[in-house]
Amino acid sequence: MSSAFLISLVIQVLLIIHCIRTGRNSLWIWAIALLPLAGPVAYVLIELLPGLFGARGTRRAVRGVRKALDPEQDLRRYQDEARLIGDVASRQRFADELVRQGRSPEAIGIYRQALSGLYEQDPNLLLGLARAQFASAAYAEARATLDALIAHNPQFKSPDGHLLYARALEGEGNLDKALEEYAAVSKYYAGAEAPLRYARLLRTTGKPEQARRELKDLLEHARLAPRHYRRMQQQWLSEAERELAAL
Repeated sequence: MSSAFLISLVIQVLLIIHCIRTGRNSLWIWAIALLPLAGPVAYVLIELLPGLFGARGTRRAVRGVRKALDPEQDLRRYQDEARLIGDVASRQRFADELVRQGRSPEAIGIYRQALSGLYEQDPNLLLGLARAQFASAAYAEARATLDALIAHNPQFKSPDGHLLYARALEGEGNLDKALEEYAAVSKYYAGAEAPLRYARLLRTTGKPEQARRELKDLLEHARLAPRHYRRMQQQWLSEAERELAAL
């Protein structure tokens, strides 16, 4: 048995003891035990170093790695807050996270519970409900919820809500109206998603030349935009390039 193996084993044991004594997530025990190199290194970086180096960038990086290792940590925390506090804000955070975790049918129920009393027509809750309904493929219900949102909150403005409305119309099969809404939201939407979806529907509905123009305009705008815009919109821009190449 080599000395390197013994040292590695001792380090694993010490880290597991530290994990147990300090009440860390028990998943770390398995990570340290089953991943002799990666597990201990990740534990040190995520659980030990932040206490020594509290810089904002370090904390942000640590949160990202921790979330990758335990993707439901926020969901458990928000669920506990919603159960213990039970106010509208805690319920909304829980419902939002349920949608992000792909559990939109559960989120619909939470949103409906929050939409009561003074918050019965709250625009942010209605938008969250519409997102959950859309994620559950209830496109007509999502569109109806957004119609109610605007009817009761005519001053409320949300580019993401407008894009969701267009997508809900498309999901319903109301393609002519969806094209109108995509055209409108694409004019002011900050990112590349709206014009890309507009171009896709133009191609689907037999308007390839117009789709090509939209994609070329989108990519030319991105070429002239600051680097951080291209970095943030990389996914949508890459898809736009593929769409244009296919036309």
